Amino acid sequence: MNFLRNLLAAIVGTLIAFGIMFFMFVFFISLVNTEETVAVKKNSVLELQMKFPVKDYTGNNEGDPFDVLFEKAQGLDEILHAIKVAKEDDDIKGISIHNNFIAAGISSTQAIRNALSDFKESGKFIYAFGDYYLQKDYYLASVADSIFLNPVGGMDFKGLSAEVLYFKDLQDKTGVKMEVIRHGKYKSAVEPFLSNEMSDANRIQISELINSIWNSIVSEISLDRGISEQDINIIADTLGGRKPEYAKASGLLDDVIYHDEYEKRLKQAAGTPVEDKLNYISLEDYTKISAKKKLQSGKDRIAVIFAQGNIIYGEGGPDAIGQGIINKAIIKARDDKSVKAIVLRVNSPGGSALTSDIIWREVEMAKKEKPVVVSMGDVAASGGYYISVGANKIFAEPTTITGSIGVFGIIPNINELAANIGINAEQVGTNKNSVDYSLFEPMSDEFRGFVKEGIEKTYDTFILKVSEGRNITVAQADSLAQGRVWSGTEARELGLVDELGGLEDAIEAAAELANVDSYSIRKYPRYKTSFERFMEDFGGASIFNKELIIQEEIGAEIYGMYKEIKSAMEQKGVQVRMPFTLTIN
Repeated sequence: MNFLRNLLAAIVGTLIAFGIMFFMFVFFISLVNTEETVAVKKNSVLELQMKFPVKDYTGNNEGDPFDVLFEKAQGLDEILHAIKVAKEDDDIKGISIHNNFIAAGISSTQAIRNALSDFKESGKFIYAFGDYYLQKDYYLASVADSIFLNPVGGMDFKGLSAEVLYFKDLQDKTGVKMEVIRHGKYKSAVEPFLSNEMSDANRIQISELINSIWNSIVSEISLDRGISEQDINIIADTLGGRKPEYAKASGLLDDVIYHDEYEKRLKQAAGTPVEDKLNYISLEDYTKISAKKKLQSGKDRIAVIFAQGNIIYGEGGPDAIGQGIINKAIIKARDDKSVKAIVLRVNSPGGSALTSDIIWREVEMAKKEKPVVVSMGDVAASGGYYISVGANKIFAEPTTITGSIGVFGIIPNINELAANIGINAEQVGTNKNSVDYSLFEPMSDEFRGFVKEGIEKTYDTFILKVSEGRNITVAQADSLAQGRVWSGTEARELGLVDELGGLEDAIEAAAELANVDSYSIRKYPRYKTSFERFMEDFGGASIFNKELIIQEEIGAEIYGMYKEIKSAMEQKGVQVRMPFTLTIN
């Protein structure tokens, strides 16, 4: 009896101690995250330095003290809004783009660049300085009135390239095999598991894709720097920007100076006396100020629903599209009488075919009540295109990766590995097909046939929806499909999207379709706060971003291979996914 009483007392005491420690921890985190009120001083320069990865949408859980426990991100929507507010802010005299090493997709970078181009119409200045310009950084910086580089810095300006990893030899050596069933000539997401080298079809589509994206980049740089597109390509071919003096001579830069000299030029542009300190305000701080300033108002609303990440079956969240969180948002926007139109912002390489169809259906239902317009981000391919195709109108950036209308299934098999290490699995079932597939046994032709049947049915369904959504014949849809990916520019020419433009363009089009002149924006969905995620993950390494820990331990390249294989192992059901994991450099 004494033992039980002592045990109970120990358990209660432990729980009380844990509770005290937990609330002390919360209090400590709150103190650490407490910030002073941010204000914009007169003659300020907005410092556009993106220190964190850029995502379409972060959920705007402002002031959440548990944010410090998670990998931070900046919302593209917040960045674009901040630049628009700065354009009208009399206290902001100009923008300084400072050595970003920007962690954003090319289309996101293009959207920021377009916002900066609009900012220049105010007559305010934009200067850019870098210690070293990576290619994407220079693309963003090229919108500036003047571009400067550190005298001992450098530039990476050589054109785009793409790399795809292949795993067939790895499978042969380890005995871990990926069984693949696909439909689509270009559906090469599975190619790395079938071959050791790139197919001609895949090489053609990747080459045409990156050339289309590069042509968009070159065109914009040419316009802002006053260098012909031909000369820009010569500079890239000859590595004419590899040394600061070469980059200046070629016209990529305006001058080669140190940062203190750069600040003097900023002071002159901002009207700040040389002896005074320059009033910088960081992008991170300014987004907090600009978030409180509404540029659009009205009792009518346009709903903007952000769908970002891989498409999975389930609830979904900030980094994954699930039918749960997205369909709730669509239904809420559809049923809200003040919402006159819906914009679905899609940034996804695809994923679950089932989830894609469930979301497509909800888009169709919403379209019966009010206009639905899609805005495509960095990528809206395969399942990302599937959930988009039912909209009244589709917008894509010129550099968006889209299309990839094709289907595949990938099933891991470790029969050879099991045999090599002495494992034998025996199955017992009640009916002929009750034991349909085992990791430990070779895939039977009969089972492969069942999977193939499902692949073909999903492909036919996908093609039919493309045909209906884009008002083309099934044969035309099929000719544009086969898993092939396209840039936004190509997709516009082929009729897979309606217009080239960003999120703002899509919002304006939605308002026009709804016959609304003045309106406010309502963003969906609401993601769980960092505190809620902390409580869900408490006790696990995930709260401290275990993926970053793994990457740090094994290195970025090995981690990339690990992610590829892990992703393939985790895929469930028929997939409508982008046809390859592409690293564009």
